[in-house]
Amino acid sequence: MDQVIERSPIGQRGFRVQAPLVDSVSCYCKVDSSLKTVAGARKFVPGSKICIQPDINPRAHRTKNSRRERTRVPPPLLPGLPDDLAIACLIRVPRIEHNKLRLVSKRWYRLLAGNFFYSLRKSLGMAEEWVYVIKRDRDGRISWHAFDPTYQLWQPLPPVPGEYSEALGFGCAVLSGCHLYLFGGKDPIKGSMRRVIFYSARTNKWHRAPDMLRKRHFFGSCVINNCLYVAGGECEGIQRTLRAAEVYDPNKNRWSFIADMSTAMVPFIGVVYNGKWFLKGLGSHREVLSEAYTPESNTWNPINDGMIAGWRNPSICMNGNLFALDCRDGCKIRVYDEATNSWNRFIDSKLHLGSSRALEAAALVPVNGKLCIIRNNMSISMVDVSSPDKHVESNHHLWENIAGKGHFRTLFTNLWSSIAGRNGLKSHIVHCQVLQA
Repeated sequence: MDQVIERSPIGQRGFRVQAPLVDSVSCYCKVDSSLKTVAGARKFVPGSKICIQPDINPRAHRTKNSRRERTRVPPPLLPGLPDDLAIACLIRVPRIEHNKLRLVSKRWYRLLAGNFFYSLRKSLGMAEEWVYVIKRDRDGRISWHAFDPTYQLWQPLPPVPGEYSEALGFGCAVLSGCHLYLFGGKDPIKGSMRRVIFYSARTNKWHRAPDMLRKRHFFGSCVINNCLYVAGGECEGIQRTLRAAEVYDPNKNRWSFIADMSTAMVPFIGVVYNGKWFLKGLGSHREVLSEAYTPESNTWNPINDGMIAGWRNPSICMNGNLFALDCRDGCKIRVYDEATNSWNRFIDSKLHLGSSRALEAAALVPVNGKLCIIRNNMSISMVDVSSPDKHVESNHHLWENIAGKGHFRTLFTNLWSSIAGRNGLKSHIVHCQVLQA
């Protein structure tokens, strides 16, 4: 750094020497912020002197650059369009293509993984419902599949996490419409679990959730007001059958105990009807028990009426009505009549498939306003239950059979499957849920 000599008259005799002007970029303190001494700096900038601007921040230029990067305008979602119009286009893309959209860019991935994108789809009536089926094969391994009823295609899914790959008696429920929870169950080696995980249809990934308060397997579960309730079941120890019940609130991300059941029970069927949770199962001495839980009063009450007497699995509450199947293959449906306290025949497809375990109806779920029947061979029937007075024979759209993965068989193969019985079953459905995205 050379001195700058400025010629100016000072009484006509001398010169005024101006202090060297220090460029913050060339100042030695900018060479390397880790250099603490002048000697260290001179190795890189020969002849450098102590900075005459000691208040210079060595990271000033870095801060300026990083601030510039943070305030840089991100690229548009779609070139040539404002982001609001781009989002209006993207929300109309069918759900079957969303996995591809996530791969386009980081901005697209963040958009599809957030709540805003799917909230718009739901508010505009564009959200699509898929059926998720969890199966257990002959060797006890768990797999799962997603079915798109619009295109009638099965979709690939990320593998079930290892702790549930061979678990028994675990629960399955859906919260917030798009999160599928697996909870509790019995590990073949470690025994009963408190573990809770959930799959997000928006990110297509599995996540952890807080563990349950009690270990349990083969218990009852339901969802009321977007809160997950579990009750009863079994656990290793002296008190094998449980009375304890608890609830998970996703808004608080916390489990809490609720009132214990009147008696210990291992439920095998449950449903939410008229704001109450009905459970039916086996007691400590293998006697059949039934109870109803009322969330408002946090109380359990024994139930023994016409509904419980004729109640069969699977069942579902839809449009305020309680439906159950009246035959093994699910081709007959019954409805509960509260006025007469009895179950009545509701609708019959007149197309019966057989009574084998492979053709047995394993689940009832609501899909796009229709009742969806899923069988162990992955065949599906969609039933319009909004018009019970119409005859299926003259209105074929009321009962639609979808082949899916397990195609409907011929009369010969149905007969052979019935003769083979349960021994010929390769896999069976454990849980079935519907996720919206």
